Amino acid sequence: MPRLRHLLTLSLGAALLHLPSVQAAEELPEAIKKIEAKGARIVGQFDAPDGLRGYAAQYQNRGMALYLTPDGKHVLLGNLYDADGNDLSSAPLQKLVYAPMAKEVWAKFEASNWIQDGNKDAPRTVYLFSDPNCPYCNMFWEQARPWVKAGKVQLRHIMVGIIREDSPAKSAALLAAKDPAKALEDHEKAGKASTLKALKNIPAAVQTKLAANMQLMEDLELQATPAIFYMDDKGELQQQQGAPTPDKLAKILGPK
Repeated sequence: MPRLRHLLTLSLGAALLHLPSVQAAEELPEAIKKIEAKGARIVGQFDAPDGLRGYAAQYQNRGMALYLTPDGKHVLLGNLYDADGNDLSSAPLQKLVYAPMAKEVWAKFEASNWIQDGNKDAPRTVYLFSDPNCPYCNMFWEQARPWVKAGKVQLRHIMVGIIREDSPAKSAALLAAKDPAKALEDHEKAGKASTLKALKNIPAAVQTKLAANMQLMEDLELQATPAIFYMDDKGELQQQQGAPTPDKLAKILGPK
């Protein structure tokens, strides 16, 4: 999916994203208030042509552009295009809705319980939801080795357990290891021959970490692993579901 806005069409969890509304001091026109009363969150105002007043709104975790007519009595909903076919709504929505959403999602990743894979000072960071029993997670781990070994990319594995019955306990074993990074490396390097054992008695602290990761995955309404997230060259949050194709790999990890 090329942009976060496309990811949001999968309905990012409402509990995860809370963009601030326009401050009360900025009194909204009555017609816009009516839209707000229907559940839209007005997050900003932007310039619009021909006497229209543009408002950026978030509704069900999607961005939408509202245009108040000059008489202040009618509201148009949707993208506005000029005579040359340029979308006049895209840039305001990106700035006022999608960029703040992306920033908040990225902060959630940073605060999650991940295992470091690669140089912590690598210039590019990639997050992925990973299951110890996921063959495509292992495939992506292998694909990324040249970038990771070169110090250009660090992977941060947000461990979850969804594929098999013992997946949660295996993720717990990695999180509870004395050296989680080394435990993960050994597991991924071995592939199908991995000797990683499911943790029989999961410490409460580890269970809390695993549950938080699972909740984050649920909030994002992700259904499979690996679910890969990265910032593109424009600083926009992007998602890749599953092991990427070679052309997608370069977009995720950058040049070798």
